[in-house]
Amino acid sequence: MTSMATRDAYGQALKILAEKNEKVVVLDADLSKSTKTADFLKVCPERFINVGIAEQNLMGIAAGLATTGKIPFASTFAMFATGRAYEIIRNSIGYPKLNVKVAATHAGLTVGEDGASHQAIEDISLMRSMPNMVVVNPADGVEAKAAILSAAEYVGPMYIRLGRSKVPTIFDENTYKFELGKGIVLSEGSDVSILATGNMVSKALEAAEELSKEGISARVINIHTIKPIDRELIVKAAKETGAIVTAEEHSVIGGLGSAVAEVLSEECPVMMRRIGVQDTYGESGDGDELMEKYGLTSNKIAEASRELVSKK
Repeated sequence: MTSMATRDAYGQALKILAEKNEKVVVLDADLSKSTKTADFLKVCPERFINVGIAEQNLMGIAAGLATTGKIPFASTFAMFATGRAYEIIRNSIGYPKLNVKVAATHAGLTVGEDGASHQAIEDISLMRSMPNMVVVNPADGVEAKAAILSAAEYVGPMYIRLGRSKVPTIFDENTYKFELGKGIVLSEGSDVSILATGNMVSKALEAAEELSKEGISARVINIHTIKPIDRELIVKAAKETGAIVTAEEHSVIGGLGSAVAEVLSEECPVMMRRIGVQDTYGESGDGDELMEKYGLTSNKIAEASRELVSKK
């Protein structure tokens, strides 16, 4: 199976947009080699701005450019985009509903050795609770590339979460179509539904395969858009399988699991388990080892699924 980091796909998509859409401008906070906006800089330097290590200014300048009709993609690490610049995003981008794309890389625990200070595991929660903000978390490089191209067509603020590490490629670039706000059923199942986002989607597929060997039929759904979330698909899955497991590289508070729980509690309460970081900070270490330590694995997804199925 091939693999690609979603940040690499971001760079590829920006190069396409450089030729395709003259309104697109790219801003970075002195991390262009890491965020892959350097790919855009190479082909379109006249529409690239490095603001330096000044994330609040990054978002403020992006907001100003949006008022002139430009389509700014503002990039830095997810921790600094959503943490340090939160107030500027809220008051200067979200509140006036400006057409800015906050494309944040190095999200989650898999930023690795940089440690807790750089591991954004609350970013989805922060962006999801902000009025007007759309939140997208791609599962692989193909989906990330399609999401970025789609973001340039969407009018309004959008947060796009991207990762540092390579993830398995799930989708076929020749056939994949990104549809904002629509979940994707990757495998059918009748005993339990596993709703995953970002790099946990491939692990959900692994879990379903393992469960099938035990006679448990697991439906796997990719939720690439966390806001607006696909309520219809979630309710359908709950009604048809009667058990829901969510999986995300994010705190269990405020992310995908919370969003799904909100839908179910209002429309179709069923048994549910959330796989994610359990209200704690991360630590420095190898990305894969951290995912194991904090329980973000296919084994944990399978374990939660077995538990729910046994209670039905």
